[in-house]
Amino acid sequence: MSKSFADLGLSQKALHALERAGFEHPTPIQAQAIPPALAGKDVIGTAATGTGKTAAFVMPILERLAGRTGTRALILAPTRELALQIGEEVERFAKGRHVRGAVVIGGVGMGQQAAAFRDRHEIVIATPGRLVDHLEQGTARLDEIEVLVLDEADRMLDMGFKPQLTRILRRVPRARQTLLFSATMGGEVADFSREHLRDPVRVEVARSGTTAERAVQHVFLASQEEKLPLLLALLEADELSTLVFTRTKRRADKVWKAVARAGHKVARIHADRSQGQRRMALDGFKDGTYRVLVATDIAARGIDVAEIGHVVNFDLPHVAEDYVHRVGRTARAAASGRASSFASPEEKDLLRGIEKLTRVELARAEVPRTSAAFTAELERARVARATSGPSRPHGGGHGRPHRGGAHGGARPAAHGGHAGHAHAAASDGHHAAAGHSGGHASGGHGSGGHATPKAKLVGSWGPKRRR
Repeated sequence: MSKSFADLGLSQKALHALERAGFEHPTPIQAQAIPPALAGKDVIGTAATGTGKTAAFVMPILERLAGRTGTRALILAPTRELALQIGEEVERFAKGRHVRGAVVIGGVGMGQQAAAFRDRHEIVIATPGRLVDHLEQGTARLDEIEVLVLDEADRMLDMGFKPQLTRILRRVPRARQTLLFSATMGGEVADFSREHLRDPVRVEVARSGTTAERAVQHVFLASQEEKLPLLLALLEADELSTLVFTRTKRRADKVWKAVARAGHKVARIHADRSQGQRRMALDGFKDGTYRVLVATDIAARGIDVAEIGHVVNFDLPHVAEDYVHRVGRTARAAASGRASSFASPEEKDLLRGIEKLTRVELARAEVPRTSAAFTAELERARVARATSGPSRPHGGGHGRPHRGGAHGGARPAAHGGHAGHAHAAASDGHHAAAGHSGGHASGGHGSGGHATPKAKLVGSWGPKRRR
């Protein structure tokens, strides 16, 4: 394996750009993918999130476009956040090379994006939904594309983007170079690559389904009622920056309120947040303004933060591959980190699916039921339920999985009045008022009050209640 970027066949301009950016040695995916990409071959790269895939395709593109004009490269990404992240990398490495990049995503006006197409920016980084919008309006031309990159291909297909990808691929020349990168290589991705890539070079630096090596992973077997108390107890136990994943937007809002009420600086991102709000939340999380970020899977592929200390799966994902990408948000590059998952009895099949995919049985951790933060939140929820009276169980999100539509991740929902907009004019960092969400903030189920449960065995969901 090459030990330096100079061994990969990159130009002196590229080497200087990497040095300015602080890149000393290539990661395994860079060392193996850059040479065939420079040679013009199609490439399928499989590597865990956070291993340097972006530079593995950006550097060969910049080398190929030296002295060329017109829109020659198209990079497709599943989410706005990931597209913006790639755009920043293009800008960083393209300095002094007379190559312009344009980010084409939903949630912002189309006028400036249309101007970038008219000016024929050399590299376009886009989400599929918004790019199709431009194709339909006649503002985008892709007939000069020489290099097509599909980043996080498995996520794009899982989000339902295959119809959009098919329409886009019809508009780009068949004689092109295609680079496909993914953290997992399921059947749908394999079928897609067979159909659209020509004799690709396969680069696999980690088996499909492999999680970040330096991430310490464990699972807490806890009831739905215990999830919020458990989260607050973990937050009280250390000062790590923490990314919390929930399954739905409603759950994200509820967890955000509870964490803020407990006194932690917290922000949230999901599809009902405007692009400006999402960017503000991400920037605040990066610079330490917010210690905690609560997110739906829309963020699982787009958060590029150097050191996220702790990833919490408040809800297990319905798609096992998403676990790999969530965990990939911590232990990036040379850092280490922790990944905690909360599994309720209703989620045991999801847990089994994750362990089958990753080929690892997650270590069972003891729920800290004697923690002051745990017992205080459990009591607060009990009082709230007793005060509000009987209510329908909710919040578990155990029905049909929430999927993005045709434009999932590419633009926000158009409707108003959602809880996600309730505090649109205010900073996400403020503390929610105590009792603001009534009985819903606890994530509890059922009605009536329950005494604080006694400590149970490690790795147990506890005995069933008598009928």
